[in-house]
Amino acid sequence: MLFAGLFDLPWWGYVAVTLALTHVTIAAVTIFLHRCQAHRALDLHPVVSHFFRFWLWLTTGMVTKEWAAVHRKHHARCETVEDPHSPQFYGLNRVLWLGVFLYVKEAFNRETLERYGHGTPDDWIERKLYSGHSVLGLTLMGAADIALFGLVPGALILITQIAWIPFWAAGVINGIGHFWGYRSWDSPDASTNIVPWGILIGGEELHNNHHAFASAAKLSNKWYELDIGWLYIRILAALGLASVKKVPPIPQFAAAKTTVDVETLQSVIANRYDVLAKYAKSLKATYLEELSKLRQMAPQDAAVLKRLRRWITRDEKAVPAQEKAELEQVLAKTGALQTVYAMRRDLVAVWERSNASAEQLVKELQDWCSRAEASGVRQLVEFSQRLRCYV
Repeated sequence: MLFAGLFDLPWWGYVAVTLALTHVTIAAVTIFLHRCQAHRALDLHPVVSHFFRFWLWLTTGMVTKEWAAVHRKHHARCETVEDPHSPQFYGLNRVLWLGVFLYVKEAFNRETLERYGHGTPDDWIERKLYSGHSVLGLTLMGAADIALFGLVPGALILITQIAWIPFWAAGVINGIGHFWGYRSWDSPDASTNIVPWGILIGGEELHNNHHAFASAAKLSNKWYELDIGWLYIRILAALGLASVKKVPPIPQFAAAKTTVDVETLQSVIANRYDVLAKYAKSLKATYLEELSKLRQMAPQDAAVLKRLRRWITRDEKAVPAQEKAELEQVLAKTGALQTVYAMRRDLVAVWERSNASAEQLVKELQDWCSRAEASGVRQLVEFSQRLRCYV
């Protein structure tokens, strides 16, 4: 009998088993490969770490060093021609449906492995079994599936297991996660959050959150976002099987200081994505006021400004050349909005000057606050006061 196996299940039983098995694989990828190995956001007990290595060998044949190296290069070269799988360069369809081949191609790049693959497992079992005989793991998994569930159900379960990560991780996350969705943070890339609840992909759907705080073990930032991978990490930590090293910073505030000091500077830099998110609200409020004025004085300019609304709060480097030129022309016809837009650039420059001393940066931030409060723009004055509250 083709359906003869140790377990004889109804059709929905095989579906449930498949979802359970693939979910373990998702947990292994997000907790072990991604957050632990690629970003060092947490440490795992050797028993847990080796279980994930063993499970990934059985279900995907992925090599830890290769996965971590390709992913680290993705972050280091994000949205450039050197990004292994950016839909901004390869196109969404290619990354979505053929993303696994882009991963395999980069995994054969010895320079990538040597530069970005450091610190990953390099013990005897990794060299002699997991890396050297990756197909053997899939063969054993296939044999187990067929023995447990029969030839046809077992084969279908195996195919689903093999295709699950290439489609969801290599395709959906690397493709749609850099093309379509909502952005909570203005990270210097095209990353997006696909949905606010991470169930099928263990929280990896919150991709913009991850790019904003890449070394954090927790991917959810908003109250309505669910990172099920973080739930599993908390359970492991409670059992003494995991140790979290870093989570996204939580902004803290006190009474506004009369002047910017080193503590203010450090707090602003540490919470720069929160700073930008709050600044975006000031920009939007100013935008609405100026748009209302333009509609009365220059309807055509108001139409252009309305069409370019999506670019108002984005980093200038992310704005296409044509839209940037149009935006500069129409902003020149506004008062407060042009000032608020330009000062965003100056604020970002404070934490981008890595070669400046702390004293220089404190002086620049204080100068920025002084100019903001002297601008006469209500939104800038209020934001400057808030900026001096970060502690």
